[in-house]
Amino acid sequence: MQAKRAKTQDDVEIVDEGGSQSTSAQSMDCQNAEKPTVSDTDEETQPLTPQDLEEDNPVSPASKNSAGSGLMQTLSHSGGELEEQEMETCPRSLEDSVKHNTKITDFFSGTSSPCLPVRRHRPDKSPDREDADKETTSADAKPKVRWLGTPISELKRMPECGGLLPPLKNVPGQHTVMIRTDLLQNGKVPVPYPAKFRDTWDDVHVKMPCSGSNLFPVEDEETRELQNKSRWELIKETLSKKFTSPLDLKDAVLKYSASYARKWDFTAIHLYCTKVLEPDAAEHLFDSLLPDMVQLALRASELCTKPIPLLKRGMNHSITMSQEQVACLLANAFFCTFPRRNSRRTEYCNYPDINFVRLFEGSSSRKIEKLKTLMCYFESVTEQKPTGLVTFTRKSLDKPLNWKSSQTQLTKLHITCEGTIEDDGYGMLQVDFANKFVGGGVTSSGLVQEEIRFLINPELIVSRLFTEALDHNECLIITGTQQYSKYTGYAQTYQWGGIHQDTIPRDSWQRRCTEIVAIDALQFRNFLEQFSPEKINRELNKAYCGFARPEEQNQNLAAVATGNWGCGVFGGDTRLKALLQMLAAAEAGRDVAYFTFGDSQLMTDVHNMHSFLTQRSISVGEVYDLLGQYYSSVCKSCLGRRPDVSLYSFIYQQVSPSLAPDESDRHSARQQVSTDTH
Repeated sequence: MQAKRAKTQDDVEIVDEGGSQSTSAQSMDCQNAEKPTVSDTDEETQPLTPQDLEEDNPVSPASKNSAGSGLMQTLSHSGGELEEQEMETCPRSLEDSVKHNTKITDFFSGTSSPCLPVRRHRPDKSPDREDADKETTSADAKPKVRWLGTPISELKRMPECGGLLPPLKNVPGQHTVMIRTDLLQNGKVPVPYPAKFRDTWDDVHVKMPCSGSNLFPVEDEETRELQNKSRWELIKETLSKKFTSPLDLKDAVLKYSASYARKWDFTAIHLYCTKVLEPDAAEHLFDSLLPDMVQLALRASELCTKPIPLLKRGMNHSITMSQEQVACLLANAFFCTFPRRNSRRTEYCNYPDINFVRLFEGSSSRKIEKLKTLMCYFESVTEQKPTGLVTFTRKSLDKPLNWKSSQTQLTKLHITCEGTIEDDGYGMLQVDFANKFVGGGVTSSGLVQEEIRFLINPELIVSRLFTEALDHNECLIITGTQQYSKYTGYAQTYQWGGIHQDTIPRDSWQRRCTEIVAIDALQFRNFLEQFSPEKINRELNKAYCGFARPEEQNQNLAAVATGNWGCGVFGGDTRLKALLQMLAAAEAGRDVAYFTFGDSQLMTDVHNMHSFLTQRSISVGEVYDLLGQYYSSVCKSCLGRRPDVSLYSFIYQQVSPSLAPDESDRHSARQQVSTDTH
């Protein structure tokens, strides 16, 4: 919902960015884009990138009845003026010690909307919470069913199920390791490797802001001739000056991005600093936090000494870096220092945005909540250096599977209408419902499953620096990111919910045992097309690419924690997507924990289908054949937008018209399945 117009001293309207477009709508064909002559001396003047990714107001089932937020809980409209609510203030007697003794997050409410539960780590959760509010008062009413299938406690999690990791080492062409592995020690900040910065400016590595080749033209005052100057020196000089207001920050960024002076908008960061933060918090921001972030960013040549490879299409490659190196790169993203990443007319046209400039624009309440979430992260990493590692792995599926011939049986399923992937799926392989440009609209206005995960685990955002758009047979696996924030709500109702203390254990590489896989689903504007064999194969292979680890033993594989992948604005059918993910997980040797995000009917339907198939020992190949039959006999002849017979009804009818065949009927039912043709 939109916030009412709030009159400020600058008469800025604070609104929710509603009707923004789908995250996939901005996927551009770089092969057909105009390719002007690329200059290494300055940015192109077009600030648009493939990631103008906006969401079409998607609301999760669990949040449809939730009240939307205005600017935040901390602001409300009263008598034509902004009234500050629920803001923690620093006592006036402590003003002089604000810089040293407070955090910017101390000034955030951190309280959630009464109708939205704060998402916390598992020790804070109680399976019986809110029973008094949710249960009916009828004496003979049945208790609400919250989950079905295998108890989640019986599913495998890391690190308990994992095997021994090999020694961490740099492998040319396969694994880039950016730290001294011989000095890696629990609780110690990893040491960058090599000792000195290796300056690389080419098409296969990230072009760093601290590179000597990062130049811009300056007109000589006497000769009027253009001379190339070091942009990094200008960045250091500009950012080292004291900030006293958001205008100073804006002027600093535009000093080394002059070609965008009339294009970039800093309204959101201005509102955040002047209308959201209380005076003490703003003082802390400008006196302490921003200077600390500047120092972190300017250590790029000291911390990120090894050239960072671009994870291009078709590559199977890993990058392991320290959390401190990630923080340095994200600080540079905040100050928009990465060269050649602000235009769609550069060699990075097929990469996501990385500079945060689009986060600073507009007057959406979403941007304010995003800024609160990210500043919580920067507060943490500047106050205490993180000590872990994070690995980013781009993986491709070389050869599509022959799904029709698979004899694999379905694995265990736990399905629930409560809980979240990140909380209740701890230690499992957690699915990011990704855009092919990983992170989707996290640095713009997108705020659904993927963007929220990237906000609360901000180390995920750095993947946008080096990960080219995912192809149909590719995924990105990120291991070791840390959760820094809690949150409430979804999309329009999203709110930062306070500091999160991550207690997930680390593996022998000093990575948090949090493994997230980004797999991008297709978007369907025509409901029926997703049932075609071509689309079914694509989605199965995409999910299998993300789930499979052929180098691992099945007993060492954690369950998949997933949900309504590719549904919502992407148009996927929830029943189909659940079935496809179960097939892919079975073929990969993993059990499944499925979160329906409040949809109890979906929970029941998927559980019933899983039970029906497993009780009759219907294989992955047989289910795949049934999907083909459904398309050829139902979807192809459908005259309307949706089929008259649902997928699950069709499967029940084809396998067992009685829906409850005894054991003697099973073989005849399966024979019917195998003899039916497409």
